[in-house]
Formats: sequence, C-alpha cells, structure tokens
Amino acid sequence: MQLKRVDLHIHSHASDGQLSPTAVVNAAVRGRLDVIAVTDHDTVAGVNEALAAARGQPIDVVPGIELSTRHGAHEIHILGYFIDPDSPSLRAYQSEAGDRRAGRMQEMVRRLQGLGVGVRYEDVLRIAGPEASSLGRPHLARALQEAGHTRSVGEAFDLYLKDGGSAFVETEFPGVREAMETIHAAGGVAVWAHPELEVFDREIRTFRTWGMNGIECFRPNTPPVESMLYEKVAREMGLFRTGGSDWHGPHRGRLGDWAIRSGEVRELLASRGVI
Repeated sequence: MQLKRVDLHIHSHASDGQLSPTAVVNAAVRGRLDVIAVTDHDTVAGVNEALAAARGQPIDVVPGIELSTRHGAHEIHILGYFIDPDSPSLRAYQSEAGDRRAGRMQEMVRRLQGLGVGVRYEDVLRIAGPEASSLGRPHLARALQEAGHTRSVGEAFDLYLKDGGSAFVETEFPGVREAMETIHAAGGVAVWAHPELEVFDREIRTFRTWGMNGIECFRPNTPPVESMLYEKVAREMGLFRTGGSDWHGPHRGRLGDWAIRSGEVRELLASRGVI
C-alpha cells in the first residue's frame, strides 16, 4: 500500500491562521499532502468549508478542533479528530470559548493602553477578520506590529504577550476532562497536543483514565528522543499516535514541506476508514 503524506494539525483564519479553510485545502494539495486535519482553536467555524473545498480534490480532510484547557498551572491543548462540527456540545463550547477569548483580549488591550501602547480592540478585530470566531494572542501581536509598536510578532510576544508578560492575561479555560468529554460527545477522538515532557510524565496516566485517546508524537521541532518517548508510551498504553505541523500560514513556510507518513498514524486513520 502506498504511503500517504499527512499533516493533522493545521489552522485557518477561523482562529489565528492566515488563510481561509478553502485556501488551506488548496495549499495542502499544492504541497502534495494526502490527508490533513483542520484544527482551529476552540472553534469548528472553518471545518465545513474545508470539507466542501476538498470535494473532488485528491485530499482527505479530517474534521478537527483544538481545545484550550487549564490543568493546575498549565495550559494544555486537546485536539479533537473526526468530530461532528454540527454537534450541539461543540457549538455550545465554541460560543462560550469565543466569549472568554473576547473578554481576555479586551483586558490585554486595556493593559497595553495602561502601559502607553496605543492599540485598540477594534484594531485586533480588523486584523482577525470577520471570519475569525476565536481571538488569540497572534491577532494582537499582528496589531502591535502593524501599528509600529513592535518590529515583529515575535517581539510583541517577548515584550508584552508571553506567559507572564506585562500584558498577558490568563483565561478561565475548562479542564482537560471536560474538553475530552466535549470531544467524545461530538463523536471524536481526544489527543494531547504538543505535550511538555515534564507535565506529560506526571499526568499521562491520569489523562488516560479520563478518556485520552492519543498523543501528538510527531512535530517539526520536537526532539527525536522526545518523539520516541511519546511513541513508546502511546504503544504501551494503547493510545493513537498522531502528528502535525501546527501550521498557521505561509509565514511558517509552505504547507506540505513538513509531513508525516500515513504508516506513523495508521491506527488513527484506519479507525475511521481514511486508509
């Protein structure tokens, strides 16, 4: 069987990506990807458009989402694959998350203004675009760069927006268990996105008892020794292995320049008949 090129972690402008879901699919086809997942932050607003754009094209789109959660002092992201984007549980979650993110963004803008940085909430909304249903720090970082307050998005994070930064605001994300239950209620598979090794070692067994289905093992900047550890634990615990680029747009290179082979994620894809 011919191996396929796969990327199971991609963002569109429904959250903080640069391209529309249609443009993401077209870029994936140009990049010779065979299977992708659209996994926007706390929203499924781009999924149906991506599925429609893939019809008649040589590519499979896995409907997905990336849910932000809080676990103790840590922000942990849970990927949901093969979700029903019209699920009432996900729609309710999306609405609540959108309100939380909007409130958080308004407070970060107020903090920046208190520091003498003249950025407006309206600037963030304009840069995010009318299609975005999930505001994130990258939108604010681009507003700061556009207004000349920073030279780059990275500098905006370094100066103001990084965790613990002068304008950083935590948000009251739901817990890991609640996020996984939401994904399962939508018919999906729950996967720990880009785990941090220290937290992973301490929490993976607890998360497994709560219903964790998989681990994101393969990422462009994950050291091979860590990927091997995640793979080993996934096999031992009977969890799916997944991987993706966490691509947000052309500023991160061409979509498809990094990919995994379908053999590395065969169990997940085969469980839903993709391969």
